[in-house]
Amino acid sequence: MGIPIKKHNPNGNSTMSLDDHLEELRYRLILALAGLIVAMVISLFFGRYIVAFIEKPYIRVMGEDARFQILAPAAGFTAYMELAMIAGIVLSSPWIFYQLWMFISAGLYPDEKHYVNIAAPFCAVLFITGALFFLFMIAPVTLKFLVMCNKKLLGAESNFTFNEYMSFINMMMLIFGLAFQTPIAIFFLIKTGLVSIETFINSRKFVILAIVIIAAAVIPGSDIFSLFGLAVPLYLLFELGILMGVSAERKAQKKM
Repeated sequence: MGIPIKKHNPNGNSTMSLDDHLEELRYRLILALAGLIVAMVISLFFGRYIVAFIEKPYIRVMGEDARFQILAPAAGFTAYMELAMIAGIVLSSPWIFYQLWMFISAGLYPDEKHYVNIAAPFCAVLFITGALFFLFMIAPVTLKFLVMCNKKLLGAESNFTFNEYMSFINMMMLIFGLAFQTPIAIFFLIKTGLVSIETFINSRKFVILAIVIIAAAVIPGSDIFSLFGLAVPLYLLFELGILMGVSAERKAQKKM
């Protein structure tokens, strides 16, 4: 028998066992994976358009006549499949976040469940915004800086391969998309009472240091533009999370 775990419903008198929670998790993971697979298949069919979309920063820095190189027989195909997976994640992010929050909602009080309808689309919007923010705002500056460093410091001309460029861009888009979930994470910690608003407010200077360290750790190569391009939005999103928590607390106090 599973261990009984409280599950709050409008009547407040039912329980949900650990086995039921695990079954719910499995069900949501299957649905999320199914949505991801569908999105990946769609991305494979529209791969050429996605490649043209993602190579815009490269063309912007290297010029209209710039072309990628493929140095190994399977390198192009591998990069294409990786691209389809990342594009599938971005495309299916609303569905994936919806399944995640539907699982979380099983343990929420009835008056808290309406936050799921807000959090799920907000998470998807933040994820897509973070990915596109890197692609159009940070990537061109980063590439220009790296190309300049290669030329000035090493006397070498930059000529990126298709798989190396796509791997770099895909990884950074994923990092920025996940990093932009910061306000949702902070709001969740405040609402659940795990961390107080005062704690977040009083820890600002430590948060700034932690953000810079995390940005330096997760960014490949840790170039200065990508580092601060991630660190600055992260801090602003941290402040947004606090504002969301303060707003929710004020609304809760008015209802009392």
